[in-house]
Amino acid sequence: MTEPEITAGQVKQLRDLTGAPMMDCKRALVEAGGDLDKAQEILRTQGKAGAKKRAGRQAKEGVVQSYVHGEGSLGVLVEVNSETDFVSRTEDFRTLAKELAMQIAATDPRWVNQEDVPEDVLESERKIYAEKARAEGKPDNVIERIVERQVKSFFSENVLLEQDYIRDPKQKVSDLVSEVAAKVGENIVIRRFARFKLGEEV
Repeated sequence: MTEPEITAGQVKQLRDLTGAPMMDCKRALVEAGGDLDKAQEILRTQGKAGAKKRAGRQAKEGVVQSYVHGEGSLGVLVEVNSETDFVSRTEDFRTLAKELAMQIAATDPRWVNQEDVPEDVLESERKIYAEKARAEGKPDNVIERIVERQVKSFFSENVLLEQDYIRDPKQKVSDLVSEVAAKVGENIVIRRFARFKLGEEV
């Protein structure tokens, strides 16, 4: 029996509904034969569908974590928020903040999440991808798929939560955050970050 073909859109939709990690969403959809409702039930049964409910709760506590690379040629500050001071002092939360700072140092993202990407930047990228595909002689019905694939790649390179986790490329940074949020039972938000490289233009 062949596995049903699960699209990235289906996985994202299930993730938006449940807050569960991407890989868990995909596995649940495969198990459910692509049925969204069944997939949600599977995740609930596994105890992985709670982060979305927490997402509405405000995260105002937390930590500003720093990371300095080597002899001081590269530095990062990242603000990571939790709902309570108690959680912000836990080892799991502090470890996550450190991992995020190292991720930013290594990969140089530009934004925290997709919603932070300015619309004019995204529109410009889409236009470039479409023009390139058209110049290569691609038919119109294929160009749209190419553009969406390139936009997804753009997000994975430039958006922190969409990046592959440096310690485990099979996992997204968003999955890492969701796992820790599920473990501590609170909403966790990456509020902002700054990356400084010695000698770079401001």
